[in-house]
Amino acid sequence: MDKAVVLQKLDSLRRCLQRVRDKTPSTAEVLATDVDAQDILVLNLERAVQICVDIGLHIISYLDGPVPESMAETFLFLQKAGYLSEEVAGRMVKAVGFRNTAVHAYQSIDWNIVFRIGTLHLTDFQDFARQILARLD
Repeated sequence: MDKAVVLQKLDSLRRCLQRVRDKTPSTAEVLATDVDAQDILVLNLERAVQICVDIGLHIISYLDGPVPESMAETFLFLQKAGYLSEEVAGRMVKAVGFRNTAVHAYQSIDWNIVFRIGTLHLTDFQDFARQILARLD
């Protein structure tokens, strides 16, 4: 596996998470009325999920694993291969669910959920990154 590729993607992930931290308003109510913050948060959360999937696919390719049929399966494969804990894999599967809603049903996004992700669940991505980094060494 090309560690430089994974490290570059993890740096991109870090930047996305920082944008979310920097632009998450003080309350969900403010987010519900701030179209710019909505766009910034959703775009960067979508990117964060995609980066994690890309990292997973890079690892799966290195392991000569089967191509996952869905984004969520990427994280389940990484769990089975010992790269992710069951808990982190499960949280990343949920992140894919959010990403799919954001991409395919943007008008029906619940801004309370986006606010909770931005304030409480960025650690899901950080835990993913830590576990992947641990396996690179």
